[in-house]
Amino acid sequence: MARLRNATATSAGGIVVDWRSGSPWLVVGMRRRERVSVTWTLPKGTPSAGESIEETALREVAEETGLEVRITRPLGSIEYWFVKRGARIHKTVHYFLMEPIGGDLSRHDHEFEQVRWIPFDEAPALLTFETERELVERAAREIGWTLHGSTAPAAAGAASHLADKGS
Repeated sequence: MARLRNATATSAGGIVVDWRSGSPWLVVGMRRRERVSVTWTLPKGTPSAGESIEETALREVAEETGLEVRITRPLGSIEYWFVKRGARIHKTVHYFLMEPIGGDLSRHDHEFEQVRWIPFDEAPALLTFETERELVERAAREIGWTLHGSTAPAAAGAASHLADKGS
C-alpha cells in the first residue's frame, strides 16, 4: 500500500454575530456532500495570493454568506486532518468574531446551498463538526453569552459591547 504524503493547508473565516431580542445569532451554511448527506458549517475559505488572513476571512465570509462584515476581534484557530487526492492534509483555520454591516443572505455564492441565521443556543445541535461546535462555545464566552442561558448585555447595548471589545 502506498504511503500518503503529508501537506498543510490554511483557511480563514468568521463567526458573524447579530443580536436579536437580547440574544446572539450567528450565520451558518449548508453544503450537500452526497445525495443524502449534508453538512452545516461556518463560512471559511482559502487565501488568495498576497492576501492576509484577515482579508481572506472578510472576503470568504462575504462571498459565502452575502453579508458585508467587519472583524471585531480574533477568535483563534482550529486544526484538523483529512485525506484528499493521496495526501494527508493538516489544516489550520483561523477564525474571527465579526458583525454584519450590510449585505443580504440571498446574495450568498454557490459554495453553500443554504445560508441562515440561527440562535447561538441552536449551534451545538446543528453544526456538523465538533471543532466548530467548540469554536462557537468559545465565541459565546467571548461575547459574554452562556449557551442555554444568558449573561449577555441588553439588546440595546449589544452592538456597542461587540465594537468595544473589537477595538
